[in-house]
Amino acid sequence: MVIRKEQPEDYDLTDSVVKKAFMQAEYSDKTEQALVKALGKSSACIPELSLAAETDGKIAGFIMFTRAWIGDSEILALAPLAVLPEYQRRGIRTALIKERHKIGKCSIMNIRLYWEVRVSIQRYLPADTFGITAPFDVPRKNYMVCK
Repeated sequence: MVIRKEQPEDYDLTDSVVKKAFMQAEYSDKTEQALVKALGKSSACIPELSLAAETDGKIAGFIMFTRAWIGDSEILALAPLAVLPEYQRRGIRTALIKERHKIGKCSIMNIRLYWEVRVSIQRYLPADTFGITAPFDVPRKNYMVCK
């Protein structure tokens, strides 16, 4: 598996990954694809933090981060993390998150806090624990912050 920066020629493929990943998801309103597309075109987009996971010669996973703010503090916001159904439970999600943390914490970005949507890893806690509320309707267990 190779984790790399998303390229313009990947856009249709990553769009398809997001659509397929959430097609059968229990906690999905089936609009994740439109959300990711809108975020990618917004001024909040950080192209260096849009990553594709390539395996078996195809893009099997995708993760995107955008700028967001809590008061005056800039944070990294995660667009829905997507892995093709046939590639789930193979470590792709974890690899994307680890790569994101590695890149996101490097010195090119001065961002101190990370919040996550639809991620459940032990060090993530419900965002409302820290007074952080979502700008859209999302179940508490799906809106997390990395402490």
